[in-house]
Amino acid sequence: MTLKSSPPLRASLGEMDPESIAFMAALPGTAAPPTVETMREGLRRARPGNQPELPHVASTREFTLVGAHGEFQVRYHRGMQTAKEADLPVLVWFHGGGWVVGDLDSHDWVCRVIANAANCAIISVDYHLAPEHPFPAAFDDAVTATRWVFSSAAVLKIDSSRIFVGGDSAGGNLATATAIALNGDSQVKLHGQVLAYPITDLTFDYDPRFGSGVALTNGDMHRFMDLYVPDTAKRRDWRCSPLLAPSHKGLPPAKIILAGFDPLYDEGEAYATRLASEGVETQVSRFPGQMHGFMSRPKPMPKAYEAISEIAEFLRTRS
Repeated sequence: MTLKSSPPLRASLGEMDPESIAFMAALPGTAAPPTVETMREGLRRARPGNQPELPHVASTREFTLVGAHGEFQVRYHRGMQTAKEADLPVLVWFHGGGWVVGDLDSHDWVCRVIANAANCAIISVDYHLAPEHPFPAAFDDAVTATRWVFSSAAVLKIDSSRIFVGGDSAGGNLATATAIALNGDSQVKLHGQVLAYPITDLTFDYDPRFGSGVALTNGDMHRFMDLYVPDTAKRRDWRCSPLLAPSHKGLPPAKIILAGFDPLYDEGEAYATRLASEGVETQVSRFPGQMHGFMSRPKPMPKAYEAISEIAEFLRTRS
């Protein structure tokens, strides 16, 4: 069955928050679209200005997994106040970055803060990036990592009945696609999903107001899509466009974080509507004056703490 995209909802924008305005004003101008390596290096260089020092956690380990596209790493944290021998709920986290940039370090601050605030474990996945590894590599890694968490519960000291998936932007895309892939699985039964400004439909009609003046523009999104899924015919595949999946019935409860000044706002709303219409418990928190990516930029955009607090509450109340 072929589904058409939902009609654009179009955010009813108010005013951009002062910190978002200041962030955009401080960005250097660019003469041409950056290369993949320039984008990756730019994210690495920007991290100290965007994030505080890493908070301490109770323990950290790294593991090497082997998937269909080769080896990849995962990083495992246990929250600071958790008991050493307790079987903890766990959030499997997929970082944002348009499937092209980002790594374990780019989102380590977010992961540590969530682990501490929710008193849980968190496993961050360093999935293969495009364009070196185009679709469906990142999706395949995401599912492989989640299955590994389930099968390694005893070693990791986690509760296999309380596995959540989550991520921001492209990571939110991977989280919800993983939830769909595992829906009805005879073994891995996910307990919830956390989706921060997720990409849900690669055929979506972006709001023309976001052509410039925001942290993520429509042009940025099209470049990311071209690198991740260069074959446009494949963009209707639910593994990269989860909004277009034939069914969402039976999916685990969802917590969705949306930013108002974001090309992804409309498809995030459309996904929340689709989940709720098919009986999935869905909570949506809207940050109308914020921009895409604010959760991983707490220094210039302190509302990141509020969003992370809401995520932690969602995890605690379902654990």
